[in-house]
Amino acid sequence: MADLFDELTIGAVRAPHRVLMAPLTRMRAPAPDHLPNGLMREYYAQRASAGLLVSEGTQISPEGQGYADTPGIHSDAQVAAWRDITDGVHEAGGRIAAQLWHTGRVNHPSLHGGEPSVSASAIASGGRTSVLGADGRVTRADSPAPRALLGSEMPRVVEDYRRATANAREAGFDLVEVHAAHGYLLHQFLSPNSNHRDDSYGGSPANRARLLTEVVDAAVAEWGADRVGVRISPVGAFNGVEDPAGEATGLLVAELLAERDIAFLHLSEPDWVGGDQLTDGYRERLREAFPGVIVAAGSYDLAKAERVMSQGFVDAVAFGRAFIANPDLPRRLQDGLPLNDPDKATFIANPDLPRRLQDGLPLNDPDKATFYGGDDAGYTDYPRYGEGSAA
Repeated sequence: MADLFDELTIGAVRAPHRVLMAPLTRMRAPAPDHLPNGLMREYYAQRASAGLLVSEGTQISPEGQGYADTPGIHSDAQVAAWRDITDGVHEAGGRIAAQLWHTGRVNHPSLHGGEPSVSASAIASGGRTSVLGADGRVTRADSPAPRALLGSEMPRVVEDYRRATANAREAGFDLVEVHAAHGYLLHQFLSPNSNHRDDSYGGSPANRARLLTEVVDAAVAEWGADRVGVRISPVGAFNGVEDPAGEATGLLVAELLAERDIAFLHLSEPDWVGGDQLTDGYRERLREAFPGVIVAAGSYDLAKAERVMSQGFVDAVAFGRAFIANPDLPRRLQDGLPLNDPDKATFIANPDLPRRLQDGLPLNDPDKATFYGGDDAGYTDYPRYGEGSAA
């Protein structure tokens, strides 16, 4: 079986190892233009030692934005700004995928001039999102009920994804990842508890998967199957989405994506938000349904990664919490050295996490107060090993 530090072909990309960086929302692209910026360039370039970086969720359209100060990839200015970031990653020897994001009902009218958000059906998530308060600081607010997308609007949504794919290519990304997980728009269509439609996009599992397959087909037509990945989270509760038949839905989606021969399937597992670990039986069925590259993410440490990979269930592991504070993560993992508690802040505090993990070097402690929004504090100011007192 493959080792975590073997090379891996992920569609059109050759990764030097299988320790990937999972997408992490950081909210450093302020309104009104939501432009990526030099601070983000430094952040991603610092972490370029990952086998593949997956960008933070990046809205495909103004409608797709559900959190304050998240970047977009729908305007010419945003594309140009992302080009500077991808250049920085490539100059540092890395590879980067753009995660294409429409949050659907996980949203707030203040982000859209008072207009309601959209979803599969007019059902509130029961959750919250992040908005800007009167003082200009990020605060939390309830997500009200959305309006249901009309059937006639589906081609527009698909076109937004296609155009975002074209923009990602123009911006210098190596791949795109369609975000169909965590209770966002495409996941809202997949699940029967958020999709009560009676048209061709609702009802049967195949109908509920229709929007996702149309989006993937559009992205593939735009750039090629070897440039497109998809992230799913079929099991567990995310942002009010929970499918009682989630395992079966996930297998159906995996089969549909396998037919399209996409670059990779990114499986977000439920234990990262307190759910149960996936069973090996389900992992085996998922592998049978999708014989291509499977990337797993969700509360992984070295032991879990090695076990799941040694049994052939996955081909790579995406670390988010471990990568936040430790830019040398692959190095620490390769040498089998212990990690700090795999907190969501781990990658933030350690931009050289791959090297730290590979060589078993100590990790910096992250500052959770700086996860979302702000400046360089808790974002780009964590030292690499050997730099500063925290290294």
